Amino acid sequence: MKCDKDRVCIFDTTLRDGEQAPGFSMNLEEKIRFAKQLETLGVDVIEAGFPVASDGDFMAVQRIAREVRHCQIAGLARTEPADIDRAWEALRDAANPRIHVFLSTSDIHLRYMLKKTRQQVLSEACDAVTYCRSMTDNVEFSAQDATRTDWEYLCDVIEGVIDRGATTVNIPDTVGYTVPDEYAELLQYLFENVKNIHETTVSVHCHDDLGLAVANSINALNYGARQVECTVNGIGERAGNASLEEIVMALRTRQDRIKLHTNIRAENIYRTSHMLTNITGIAVQPNKAIVGKNAFAHEAGIHQHGIIKEKATYEIMTPESVGFPESNLVLGKHSGRHALRDRLEKMGYQLRNLEIDRVFARFKELADIKKEIFDEDIEELIYEDIFREPDTFELLYLNVVSGDIAIPTATLRMRVGENVLEEAAFGVGPVDATFAAIRKLTGIEYHLIRYEVSAITGGTDAQGVVNVQLRYGERNVSGRGSDTDILVASAKAFLNTLNKIESVKRYAERYVA
Repeated sequence: MKCDKDRVCIFDTTLRDGEQAPGFSMNLEEKIRFAKQLETLGVDVIEAGFPVASDGDFMAVQRIAREVRHCQIAGLARTEPADIDRAWEALRDAANPRIHVFLSTSDIHLRYMLKKTRQQVLSEACDAVTYCRSMTDNVEFSAQDATRTDWEYLCDVIEGVIDRGATTVNIPDTVGYTVPDEYAELLQYLFENVKNIHETTVSVHCHDDLGLAVANSINALNYGARQVECTVNGIGERAGNASLEEIVMALRTRQDRIKLHTNIRAENIYRTSHMLTNITGIAVQPNKAIVGKNAFAHEAGIHQHGIIKEKATYEIMTPESVGFPESNLVLGKHSGRHALRDRLEKMGYQLRNLEIDRVFARFKELADIKKEIFDEDIEELIYEDIFREPDTFELLYLNVVSGDIAIPTATLRMRVGENVLEEAAFGVGPVDATFAAIRKLTGIEYHLIRYEVSAITGGTDAQGVVNVQLRYGERNVSGRGSDTDILVASAKAFLNTLNKIESVKRYAERYVA
């Protein structure tokens, strides 16, 4: 069960330590779904739960053990025989089961929590490993609060459990107390003073109470550890655990300094992180490394200019390498002309330099008011400053009949150019009927991308605002309309979008053709 010399085994404890954190609990089916995603991600070990803790935990470990066949499945247990029996009962159907048994070793835990002597704890740890080995040859022992344990005594415990058959020994920083150089010294001390330590895999499990979990874990790898216990998004007790995605990408990005690798399929990292936030309802902070929404976002003009020219100027990894959708040039008050021009081109607009100058001046004015500028804001600026033409379409009259026993029918009168036309159409609902009548009257069949309704004010007489987005060639063009009648607002929004498209067409005829 030893990890390869140059490979780091990833032990994921999202479903055990991570799920223990307040607000992160999952039901049975959510745990199964996430465990299968961890299998797709390529983790080596999934710690599926603490079987003795509850019937729900037991069932989750048992189901995961039966359904996930390409990872080792671990169940946590205290050193008590009843815990170990329960863990094995849940794990026994796994293709690769592991019993993970733990016991505190620090004097503060022995004195105040266990009320036992060092010798009693040493004997209990060794006996527990022996009992686990009677069930499986894959046994991990964790010396809880190892970083606050007397080093000589920790050596005795680690040597004793290895003698009894522990195939993995974990040196956890249970309360996030250690710092990188101290943790490295501890690992070095163990490798020099535990005579049988090379017969096992040394694991590390770091908490983030001082914000050092990832740094401590990576430093431990440099000093001989070959398994890292971590969680997706860094969730876990108190401040959380070492973040799986940060450890994996640090190893991958800095191969020049850390010549170790994992079997993680990194292109699945973002998808896994996103699944966890969907299941728990708790999103990562925007500036979270690797998976936060700002991880590949750039607002400063100098950064944006560099990214446009060559992504490596300000990105040490590509968003594609972790499955992130793409880099994002966030438009705000710090952005420059290069970023605006790049966004305009991606939106499908080819403007002349003087026109870009006009839009950029208006953009800066708006950016002082709004924190972030979206494509719809830019589109509005272009339409008002560059493309503005007399409206081709104007709503004059709308009547809609709908109800639970009526076929939704819309009748409308519009001005189209110099002509006034009337039309009626059916739909699956009142809005669909309204849009169908507009399409029928204008003969325009642009694909509807988005339809959104919001209220400007409260109350039943609120002014409603409708946003509509239509696909025109390679562009998505947005329009809006407002009215106390939401159907009238919908018709106005649709026609506002069509008028914008007509203005873009006329501009192209004048300057592009």
